[in-house]
Amino acid sequence: MTEDSQRNFRSVYYEKVGFRGVEEKKSLEILLKDDRLGILPPHHESHAQVMAYRREQYSDILHALQVIRFVSETTPQVEVHLRMYQLESGKLPRSPSFPLEPEDKVFIAIAKAMEEMVEDNVDCYWIVRCFMNQLQKYRDFLPQLPKAFEQYLNMEDSRLLNHLKTCSAVSKLPYDLWFKRCFAGCLPESSLQRVWDKVVSGSCKILVFIAVEILLTFKIKVMALNSAEKITTFLENIPQDSSDAIVSKAIDLWHKHCGTPVHSA
Repeated sequence: MTEDSQRNFRSVYYEKVGFRGVEEKKSLEILLKDDRLGILPPHHESHAQVMAYRREQYSDILHALQVIRFVSETTPQVEVHLRMYQLESGKLPRSPSFPLEPEDKVFIAIAKAMEEMVEDNVDCYWIVRCFMNQLQKYRDFLPQLPKAFEQYLNMEDSRLLNHLKTCSAVSKLPYDLWFKRCFAGCLPESSLQRVWDKVVSGSCKILVFIAVEILLTFKIKVMALNSAEKITTFLENIPQDSSDAIVSKAIDLWHKHCGTPVHSA
C-alpha cells in the first residue's frame, strides 16, 4: 500500500463500520475531532498558522494577477481561481483572451461545483487546487476508464451494452464529463461530495461504477433511444432526483466487483 493510501484510510474505515453517506460520516468526524476524547487531528496546533499562510499566499497571487490585468473585480470567481492555478503551475497564457485549453475547462467545471459546497473563496481555491493535483496522479489511468466501463457494463447488462454498440454510441459517450470532470455538471453537489470523497481518498475507479449505474438506472430510457447523439445528450443531462440512489448503488457495485476496495487506482 502506498504512503498516500495509508494516510487516506478514512473512507475505507467508514465503510467497514457501515458509514457510507456523507451525512452519516459527519457525526463520527465530530467525535473523532472532540478534544475531550484525547484524539487530535495531526498537527492540530499548526492549523491556524497554516491557514494564515494560505490566505496570505492567496492574496499575493490575486494581487499579482490584478497587477498584470488578468483579473479584475468583475472577473467571475471560478475564472479568478483558474488564473491563480495557472500562475502557480506555470501555465498562465500570454493573454487572458486566449481560448481555454481542455484542462482549463475541467478546472472551471470542478471549481463551479466546489463553489456550491464551500462558501469561503480561499478555502474553495485550495480545495480545488488540491483536487486537481490529485487528478494529475490519475492522468495515466484515466484513459483506461472507458474500457473498464465497457467491461463492467457488459458484466451487469450485456444487452444494454449491445444496444449502445448497435447505435455506435460506445465511443461517443460523455467520457470527459464522467471521468475528466468527475461528474461535475452532471450530478448535483450533494451527490458529488460522496463521489469526490472516494476520488481524493485514492481511487478514481469509483467513477466507472457511477457511469455504469447511470446506464443501469436509465436503461429503459436509453434502450428507447436509437442514435448515439440522442443517447449522449440524454446522459449529459440526466434527471437529478435519482442521483443519491445512483451513487449508493454504484458504491455497492464497487464493493461487488472489487471487494472492500483499497484506495488505489
